[in-house]
Amino acid sequence: MSSSTTLVPPPAAAEPSHHTLRLRLKPKGSLAGYVDGAWWPRSRDLAAELPALLAVLAIRPGTIERITYNLTTWTSVPRRLLIEGSAVRMEGFRSQPPCTVTVAGQGRQRLTLLILPPDMPEAAAHEILMRAARRDNADSPDTLLAPGRAVGGEFSDGATERWEVDGGRVR
Repeated sequence: MSSSTTLVPPPAAAEPSHHTLRLRLKPKGSLAGYVDGAWWPRSRDLAAELPALLAVLAIRPGTIERITYNLTTWTSVPRRLLIEGSAVRMEGFRSQPPCTVTVAGQGRQRLTLLILPPDMPEAAAHEILMRAARRDNADSPDTLLAPGRAVGGEFSDGATERWEVDGGRVR
């Protein structure tokens, strides 16, 4: 089974990251909504992006045991990643929303993160990161990522957008 496990070295002190992690989480204890925050990775290579994310997230769900993701969103992902000496089980599903990743830790603790496309414009990404991390935010992933939302402006609701797509028109 070693062929399905990828060893990801821990971040070395001699090799500091030149990029900050683009992540925003709701305050601890927030129960509202579909997501617990948002993450804006720099690529679609989940195995390469996870070490920095998991280093930060380990304080929330404890030791991370499992990551679930949508199979169509990411490039090739191994069944397990070895991160800082611990095996993390990677489980891809076609049924998981394409714009989410769930990080599960000990004791059934888990975080569901909204995933922003790596090529999203910075201003739009910042707006969505901040909105997804608000304590009271209960927007669905589709609503948070809905196209045509103006940065800094009012946002239309998802029901109206679906109605317009189905042939309705807002004047």
